[in-house]
Amino acid sequence: MKDGAFSELPHAQADHPKVRFGKVGILIANLGTPDDYTYWPMRRYLSEFLSDKRVVDYSAWLWQPLLQGIILSKRPFASGAAYKSIWNHDKGESPLLTITKDQTAAIKEKMHKQFGDQVVVDFCMRYGNPSTKSKVQEMIELGCDRILFFPLYPHYAGATWATANDQFFRALMEEKWQPTVRTVQPYYEHPTYIDALARSVEEAYGELDERPDILVASYHGVPKRYLMEGDPYHCQCQKTSRLLKERLGWDDGDIRTTFQSKFGPEEWLQPYTVEEVARLAEAGRKRIAVIAPAFSADCIETLEEINEEIKESFEEAGGEEFTYIPCLNDQPAHINALSQVILENLKGWIV
Repeated sequence: MKDGAFSELPHAQADHPKVRFGKVGILIANLGTPDDYTYWPMRRYLSEFLSDKRVVDYSAWLWQPLLQGIILSKRPFASGAAYKSIWNHDKGESPLLTITKDQTAAIKEKMHKQFGDQVVVDFCMRYGNPSTKSKVQEMIELGCDRILFFPLYPHYAGATWATANDQFFRALMEEKWQPTVRTVQPYYEHPTYIDALARSVEEAYGELDERPDILVASYHGVPKRYLMEGDPYHCQCQKTSRLLKERLGWDDGDIRTTFQSKFGPEEWLQPYTVEEVARLAEAGRKRIAVIAPAFSADCIETLEEINEEIKESFEEAGGEEFTYIPCLNDQPAHINALSQVILENLKGWIV
């Protein structure tokens, strides 16, 4: 039944409750965002985020007293100031939320042109609002008996992809009648994604008076221990950089892979972006460009960390021209890439 209206189930008795069924849901997921940059919204958001065992896997008896005490007494102020510096004040929301809404609207338009009202397209956040649970419930109420769950992370990491899936399945655990579900695989090597990345580099370079000496591909970091325990994130990031280099037709020395956002005392994946850009400047690379392939949308880690903190590190070490290449966001090439991934994963359902 394509319209998802209330209908009796086939072979149901006359007094059976009316239910909606027959639609396909496409649920896009991103990391999340605080509702505001003031203290208490920031504290709630950081508490949820940093209490996730996929993000910080220390023993709760050791970690939670530190988190709920010293860390969450101070960190919301610093994080709130960072969010305030990049906040979308016109809409009263973070840039990540604004961009995710735009991405969802663009994907919805493409899906509806092809499938009409047979599909429901929406988004959720792993942390904060709108919650994964609320959106799963909405889709089921609208008659989605099949849901494709799509975390908007090109690369698999336990702290991103896996925890998004965890939350999705937790939501399903509370449903009497679970829909049939699929989860999308990471798309770090998908040709349309690599091409969209390459186009963004070509367009950015085409607007510059002088070509940068090197392109730094800065990925979000994770503890090195995760790699040694089997997380494939590091390898997938390296492959994205290689495929991007090959698509651009560049030499090995034209692109450098680095990792940012280190947190805590452990060794994380290296080289660290903030240190590497300083080394590049000291070595005479006075013009660099930075791209963030692991982020599907600009957020605090790109707009504030890269374009402010990392830029400052480069310039203080003698760098002269710093170019940040924005995330793919809702660029047409990116929407086409995400839509292609969706279509491939809908095969057998409506494709």
